[in-house]
This record gives sequence, structure tokens and C-alpha cells, in this order.
Amino acid sequence: MSEPTSRAEKRAATAQRILDAARAEFGERGLEATTIRGIARRANVDPSLVMQHYGSKAALFAAAIELGESPPEEVEAHLHDVLDVRLGALPPETRALVRSMLTAPEAEAVVSGFLNERVANLSSAMGGEDAELRAALIVSSILGLTVARHFLKLDAFAGASDADIARVARPWVTTGVTPPPDSGSGEPDP
Repeated sequence: MSEPTSRAEKRAATAQRILDAARAEFGERGLEATTIRGIARRANVDPSLVMQHYGSKAALFAAAIELGESPPEEVEAHLHDVLDVRLGALPPETRALVRSMLTAPEAEAVVSGFLNERVANLSSAMGGEDAELRAALIVSSILGLTVARHFLKLDAFAGASDADIARVARPWVTTGVTPPPDSGSGEPDP
């Protein structure tokens, strides 16, 4: 690949280098332990460039987890990564948003917007019949697990490790990735 020559090409190459570094850092360290400085160091750029290109760690994380059209095994691997992040301790800003989403219109709008983006991203990656509805069910399931584990502290989760929950949840949360076979009638099977 040739070196970028124009200012726009150099800017795009830097943004891509930052994004690649962020994906690697988030994958290795998780959301909470990843730092802007660590991403910048890996991308070989000044930390201020990370912020100029992406604005915040949260915005960079959202960009890093975007899926393009992908085969089912890549979508499933992505969902497993998301599940692993949500099983771990939540960052303070996520805790505040989730805790406030049902009582504060501002928090509701932020969470709804983020989840709608996740649904759109996931449905475009999955494709097939009812992709948007299947994606919404998957995203809602992960949100429900996040709330039940971190806020409601359901008894069943109290003695379970992240690894145990992930082992059981992984096949369950990816059930809708592939569209179900069409029964032809349009009616649910009895």
C-alpha cells in the first residue's frame, strides 16, 4: 500500500491507525483498563490526536465495536466480546447512565440512542429476515443481563464467576444471529 500523500489521506490513515490500536487495546484490556494514552502509544501518536479524531474514550469505543456486514461467526465473536465487557465491572459513566435511564429523560435519550445504534449495526452485520428485530432482542438481552447482574444483583449471579456466566450466556445470546428457517406459513410453530 502506498504512503498517504494528501492531508486528507494522512488524516484518514491516522484515524485508522488509532482505531486499530483502540480495537487491540479494548480487546486486550477491556473498556475500563484501556486508556487514551495507551491507545495513543500503540498508534504511535500524541494522545491529543486520539481526542481530536474521536472526541472521547466512549466515542472511540463505539467506533471500535462497529461491525460491517459480517459472517455469522464474526458476529458471534463480536457478541461474545460485548458480553465479556458487560460482565465485568461497569465504568462509572455507564453505571450512572443505566441507573438514571428510567428516571432522567437525558439519560434515557443517551441510552436509547446508543442501543438503537447497536441494533442498527448488529442488524446490518447479521442481515436476513427480521434482522432488526433479532438484533433488538439480542441487544435487549445483554442490557437485561447487565441490569440483573450489576444493579439488581440476582442471587443466581452472586456465586457465579464472569467465566461461568459467559460460558452459559454465549450460546444463548447468539441464538438469533442466524435467521430461523422459514416455516412458510408466517405463523409461529405451535
